[in-house]
Amino acid sequence: MGRSRSNGPRRERAAAEAVVEQVDGGLAELRPDRERARGWTLLIDGAPQSYVDLDDPAYLSFEYQRRLGHVIDLAVPPGKPVHAVHLGGGAFTLARYVAATRPRSTQQVVERDAALVQLVRRALPLDPGARIRVRALDAREGLAKVADGWADLIVADVFSGARTPAHLTSTEFLDEVRRALKPSGVYAANLADGPPLAHLRGQIATAAARFGELALIADAAVLRGKRFGNAILVASDAPLPLAELTRRAASDPHPGRLEHGRALTDFTGGAAPVTDAAAVASPAPPPSVFH
Repeated sequence: MGRSRSNGPRRERAAAEAVVEQVDGGLAELRPDRERARGWTLLIDGAPQSYVDLDDPAYLSFEYQRRLGHVIDLAVPPGKPVHAVHLGGGAFTLARYVAATRPRSTQQVVERDAALVQLVRRALPLDPGARIRVRALDAREGLAKVADGWADLIVADVFSGARTPAHLTSTEFLDEVRRALKPSGVYAANLADGPPLAHLRGQIATAAARFGELALIADAAVLRGKRFGNAILVASDAPLPLAELTRRAASDPHPGRLEHGRALTDFTGGAAPVTDAAAVASPAPPPSVFH
C-alpha cells in the first residue's frame, strides 16, 4: 500500500473497465489509469496495493515501491542478473521491474492468495520470457523452500488486511531470510506504522539482532511520528550503498530521509527484538490513509 506520484502529462486512452473479483484476501479491484494507456492499480478492500504499467514495467508509481526500486538498483552492479525472492506478490510490480532492469534474472514470487495470483496472471500477464516463478504459499512457508544462500535479494512486502502478519516480524523469520541470502545479499522490507512507532522501532531492533548493516528510508513526517506511512528497512551483512540511497531517496517526488548507524540505533529507543512467541501483526492504518 502506498501513495502514488504524478503520472506526468495526460494521455488519451481507450476506455477500459475496472476488474472486480473476490479473492482470498478480500475484494480485489484492478482499476485502469486514465493517464497511462496500460496502467493499472490493484486495490484490496479499497486499499491500494500495487501499480503496474504493462507498457513500462520499469515505471514505479507508488512512493514505497520507488524506494524499493532504489534498493534493487543498488544491490548489485547495474544490469547484472540477480536471484530475487519477493515475499508478497500483489500485481508482481517489483518482479516485473527486476525483469525489465536486470534481464536474465531468476525470480521467485511467494503470494499466499491463490485467487489473486490467478486474477493478476489473467488480467495483467507476465512477460512469458521472464524467469519468474510464482508460488501460492504463505510467505514464510515459501521462503523455507528457497535453497540456502540462493538469493542476492529478498524483498518482503506482505500485508493481510493492510497489516503485516505477526509471523513475518520475528527474529526466527529473519533467520530464514539470512539462510536464503548469499553472504553479500540484501534484505528489504516494506513496513507500515504510525505514532507512537512502536512496531517500527521493534522491527529495527529485530533486524539489528540478525544483520550487521541497516538503513531505514521514510518520509520525515513518518519518522517523526506525525503520520502513518511506509518505511523501507534495508539490511545486509555487507556494506550498504548509503550515500547513493540517501541521494536517490532525497530526490524522489515525495522526498525520503535515510537513517543509519547511531541515529538509527537511537531511533529504536531501546526496543527489544521481536520473537515468534511475542510477535503481533503491524498496526492497522487509520481509514484516512486511503482517502
